[in-house]
Amino acid sequence: VQLQASGGGLVQAGGSLRLSCEASGRTFSRYHIGWFRQAPGKEREFVAAISWSGGLTYYADSVKGRFTISRDNAKNTMYLQMNSLKPEDTAVYYCAADGASCPPAPECREASDFGSWGLGTLVTVSS
Repeated sequence: VQLQASGGGLVQAGGSLRLSCEASGRTFSRYHIGWFRQAPGKEREFVAAISWSGGLTYYADSVKGRFTISRDNAKNTMYLQMNSLKPEDTAVYYCAADGASCPPAPECREASDFGSWGLGTLVTVSS
């Protein structure tokens, strides 16, 4: 599957952005899909993930309560609504699919859990 992330940009602290990730080539598989981010000089880190049905979502502690992940399987698209943005949220955000360990594992939080990646979209939060 090919993934294309969009929606990044420059926003002031406290603002909001909505990221989208559209899949092409085939539909999302019945595994979890998710978002990761990588800030300059730091390793890629887990942000959020969602099950195929959308009934299970889970988040990194740093974004819980501020970010919401969702998906529309009919549109083959995943979203990340980001509210109350902070300067420390500045990073390149990547969408990931084919989390083939989940299921049966209840959660996939490692980059190595996912088999397909998009190119990323830059989010910059100014103070």
